[in-house]
Amino acid sequence: MDVSWMHGHWPLLSVLIFLPLAGAFVLPLLRGDGPVKVWALAVTLITALLSIMLYTGFDATTASYQFSENLPWIPPLNINYALGVDGISLLLILLTTFLTPLCVLCSWRAIGTRVKEFMACILIMETSMLGVFMALDFVLFYIFWEAMLIPMFLLIGVWGGPRKIYASVKFFLYTLAGSVLLPVAVIALYLHSPGHTFSIPALMSQPYSATLQCWVFLAFFVAFAIKVPMFPFHTWLPAAHVEAPTAGSVLLASVLLKMGAYGFLRFCLPMTPLGVAAFGPYVLALSIAGIVYGGFTALAQSDMKRLVAYSSVAHMGFVTLGIFVLNVSGLEGAILQMINHGITTGALFLCVGMIYERTHSRELAKATGIGKIMPVYVTALTVFGLSSLAFPGTNSFVGEFLVLVGGFRYSMMLGLLAIPGVVLSAAYMYRMLQRIIWGGTSNPDTSYLHDLNWREIVTLAPLLVLVLWIGLAPAPFMNVIHVSVQRLLEQFHAGLVI
Repeated sequence: MDVSWMHGHWPLLSVLIFLPLAGAFVLPLLRGDGPVKVWALAVTLITALLSIMLYTGFDATTASYQFSENLPWIPPLNINYALGVDGISLLLILLTTFLTPLCVLCSWRAIGTRVKEFMACILIMETSMLGVFMALDFVLFYIFWEAMLIPMFLLIGVWGGPRKIYASVKFFLYTLAGSVLLPVAVIALYLHSPGHTFSIPALMSQPYSATLQCWVFLAFFVAFAIKVPMFPFHTWLPAAHVEAPTAGSVLLASVLLKMGAYGFLRFCLPMTPLGVAAFGPYVLALSIAGIVYGGFTALAQSDMKRLVAYSSVAHMGFVTLGIFVLNVSGLEGAILQMINHGITTGALFLCVGMIYERTHSRELAKATGIGKIMPVYVTALTVFGLSSLAFPGTNSFVGEFLVLVGGFRYSMMLGLLAIPGVVLSAAYMYRMLQRIIWGGTSNPDTSYLHDLNWREIVTLAPLLVLVLWIGLAPAPFMNVIHVSVQRLLEQFHAGLVI
């Protein structure tokens, strides 16, 4: 596909970023909840369709940024409106654009109050998330990074559960506190770069002293580790997930958590390689701790949402493990696992939300033994559950296997320490599936339940396809990230020599 006309005449990235925001500004003009929902769905679907052009026009043989846009913004400070996409960010952008319409669909009946404001928050969130993955100027990146906090704070605080105020404030304070150090690190790099630039590609190619790299890495680490979240910075996550509406949980788990891992890949490895080399073993230790802790804690949960939330701590531990083993297998597995976690955990939160709409409870005890009553539902839940435990043939198996291969290449001991996480994920997921599908001796009355309707089937179907597509034929996804990963490792190793 010839995309030269896109590069020269059509700012595709800007359209993708600001189309949802423009759609949010139209919402106040609409009357009635029905038109608001239809409009929000239409805007997110158009954004998703446009994002396919990124994939079809992407050249996977080069590690350079593509579909680039660069305009002067604040010339005295050398701040530019700079956007671009490479193999690391492309799949995350597609994940964002394809999940957002599903968030609108899953909220069709679940949200009955302030629908207009709710859909506006979803659309503004999409703009912020896409901006984070496309920005090539640090100031622009930071604006999108912080802008994301406000709509998510409102989603939890206005449409959340009984403890929504506590959860929303905890989420906001945790992430804001971590982000305080981010501009400090950015300014330090700006002051120590020739020509004083905020350009992310330019800052990647500059040599910095070992002392500066270590301090900047620590500042980056705090901001990104809280966002992932890594153990022991994870305590805001279960509360936020449990209290958030289903759409909020999906966006939080599937996209927002990936921003922290994306920060490690985009900034820490190429800009602070000496800091990564110095503190990487400690990050690996925290990753193993998160994998084991998340698995054991998930195993003890009776609340389905809390179980899936703690499983995210374990799964994101595999992502950070893959990043900091610093080899091709680990990095490719980590990036693919970011996508897989977004698909699978987002789907699990959708499934929990569907049960909650019927039983008004997230407790496993209220949803046991529904296999005969809701066969379509339990079939989908089983596929997503098998994906979560990395069953062969599903998407998560490919990513987790590559991370383990990278871990064993780094150190035999490190690979062995990660194995219990695989066993624990099977334990807590099989436990949940067994109770939901077959139940026990004290099953509640579930005869009033009904199986999935067409809207819910349409919501889950794309995720089912992706689980099996990536699991059985991952090459189209692996090809996208391979060259960019190799380039990232070259930048990392070149930066170790100053």
